[in-house]
Amino acid sequence: MRAHEPLNRLILQERLRRLGAVGVAAAIVALLALGVLCAGVLPQWQAIRELRGNEADARLQLQRVRRGELKIATQPEQQALDSLRQQLPGQPQASALIERLYHLASAEHISLAHGEYALGIDPKTQLARYQIVLPVHGSYLQIRGFVGGLLKQLPTLVLEDLELQRKRIGDSELDARLHMTLYLSRS
Repeated sequence: MRAHEPLNRLILQERLRRLGAVGVAAAIVALLALGVLCAGVLPQWQAIRELRGNEADARLQLQRVRRGELKIATQPEQQALDSLRQQLPGQPQASALIERLYHLASAEHISLAHGEYALGIDPKTQLARYQIVLPVHGSYLQIRGFVGGLLKQLPTLVLEDLELQRKRIGDSELDARLHMTLYLSRS
């Protein structure tokens, strides 16, 4: 084998001389281009093929979700909110809940003036919320008993603000203004 080495070297030198300096430079550039192709372009091409495959899989899953064959896994916050929605009274029950509010006032022997009621949708949770501003007249103990009864019997009611006012220092009767929100599911 060693006897052929000088011959191979001579053949290589002869071919390089025939190519000339320009030919050798072109061969080197071609080898560099091949190296760049192998090192840079091929991995990118392979990544693009993988992304296209993932896109096709995502399209198939989306079609299955639309047909109802596949359910989307929800986040824990969404699951908690869905569970809360199921436990809340429905929006159609709002009238009955307001009636309960008036019965509690009657049980405490306090008088209720006409309140302000506004139904809206909470933008974050998409729950129905019934905002209530209710003027109340009675003694401190009666108003306290009324508020306590509300919070016990209507667990989805939130007392947001309570304003108490006494006309004169010696009066036993108070005028109160309750700001409350009653949360309901939209079903």
